[in-house]
Amino acid sequence: MVTDCLFCRIVAGELPCNEVLSTPNTLAFRDINPAMPTHVLVIPKIHVPDAAQLGGEHGPMLAEMLRTAHQVAEQEDLAERGYRLVFNVGADSGNTIGHLHLHVLGGRAMGWPPG
Repeated sequence: MVTDCLFCRIVAGELPCNEVLSTPNTLAFRDINPAMPTHVLVIPKIHVPDAAQLGGEHGPMLAEMLRTAHQVAEQEDLAERGYRLVFNVGADSGNTIGHLHLHVLGGRAMGWPPG
């Protein structure tokens, strides 16, 4: 755990979250500033700074994040209608937390580009 990482502190139970789903290696919880009717973050329980830091050794963890995201979509009744999965990397993307996280977004029709 990185002690100054907000998401590491959530995983450690030091800070609360509105949990949606937990697996052995991932945690899914509602975003505190939702951009969509459904906005859930899926994080690994180990610290990875962002998607740019992923390597081959992270394959199983990344696969579990994607499975968790799909389970969240099913629980939230998004799987049939559709949903968006987003990784943000770097400041220009709006990423403000230095811990890998996958946004599960849905609940209304979305256009392209996102916004």
